[in-house]
Amino acid sequence: MTSATKSFTKQAAAKKNVTKIVARRAVLAMPEYHPPLAGRDALRLDFNENTLAASPKVIERLKQTTAEGLTKYPEREGVEKIAAAHFGLQPEQVVLTNGVDEAIHLLCAAFLEEEDEALIQTPTFFMYEVSAGMMTARVKKVQADTSLEFPYERFLAGMTPRTKLIMVASPNNPTGAVVSREHLLGICAAAPQAVVMVDEAYFHFFGETVMEDVERVPNLIVARTFSKAYGLANLRIGMLAGNAELMKYVRKVSSPYNVNGVALDCLPVALADDAYVQWYAEQVHAGRVRMMDGLRELGVDFFPSHANFVLLKIGAKHAELVTAMRAHGVLLRDRSADPGCDGYVRITIGVDEHVTRGLAALKASLTEIGWRPSEGLAVQTETDKGGREYE
Repeated sequence: MTSATKSFTKQAAAKKNVTKIVARRAVLAMPEYHPPLAGRDALRLDFNENTLAASPKVIERLKQTTAEGLTKYPEREGVEKIAAAHFGLQPEQVVLTNGVDEAIHLLCAAFLEEEDEALIQTPTFFMYEVSAGMMTARVKKVQADTSLEFPYERFLAGMTPRTKLIMVASPNNPTGAVVSREHLLGICAAAPQAVVMVDEAYFHFFGETVMEDVERVPNLIVARTFSKAYGLANLRIGMLAGNAELMKYVRKVSSPYNVNGVALDCLPVALADDAYVQWYAEQVHAGRVRMMDGLRELGVDFFPSHANFVLLKIGAKHAELVTAMRAHGVLLRDRSADPGCDGYVRITIGVDEHVTRGLAALKASLTEIGWRPSEGLAVQTETDKGGREYE
């Protein structure tokens, strides 16, 4: 046997004794996000996207993308200055991100130690728990009661000296409930040791903000997305705005090329076209009223929404409804896996034509599955009853 053969044999034998490589304990324990895998070749009333299109001016800008432009690394800073000016901020107060998903991840990476606590309400945007869980096992959740309104007093009671990151969505997803400015600032004041992120992804459909408070509230950070009203979900671009000192840490943990150049090229055009965004927001406002009126006529219970979606209380036939709606060419999102949301589905509000199609499909589908209003009213889960806080 040659020396080379002996060496290979020893290596092969050693491999048998190698322990299987696994991820960090936090990664093994964290929940997983599973997006629906079925095709989305129907009317998209499932993901809260802009259901029509981005601004025509953005489309024209996209057509100007050059072959050479695609070869260059993206430069974020110049566009951050434009975004900061648009929102009345200084450039050092703004960090552009790869959607708000990355923004959440960056905040967790920048501010959470393993022994720290992160505080969220439930139900809410699932990625808060996912990203926080990668950094700490101490993700504390405060469950809403049957009203699904923000549990302000119990949320305050859930804070401890270990609380270092608080994430609140207003309007909240999947409920459409909002948190008052008074309560949001109260949270900041009650936990000065914690970074408080207010996720305003659905701002344009609500109209109230705490953006103007970032200058004077040192632990407040506001997240905005350009995926919703602006219609740029496929380009993946979002923003964090806050105290310059906090933004310095976020910038430090982010990749210098985290936002692609096509998105950076289009964002200034999208921001400048206020008329288009206002038009789309008005379409949603009117459509939301139409949808809620239509649901009342159908006897479907729902939660009054301040976002571009409405959460419907269907009951045991929630999955049947989603399937029937797909057969009618309309996609809904089943939210039954969310804490306290067993039996609920969510429908996105888009432009007038899409609301009309959504309502027509809903009426037909409810009839086809033999649904009765009493089924929706019967929904109640253990988390509904207790509205309890848990970890």
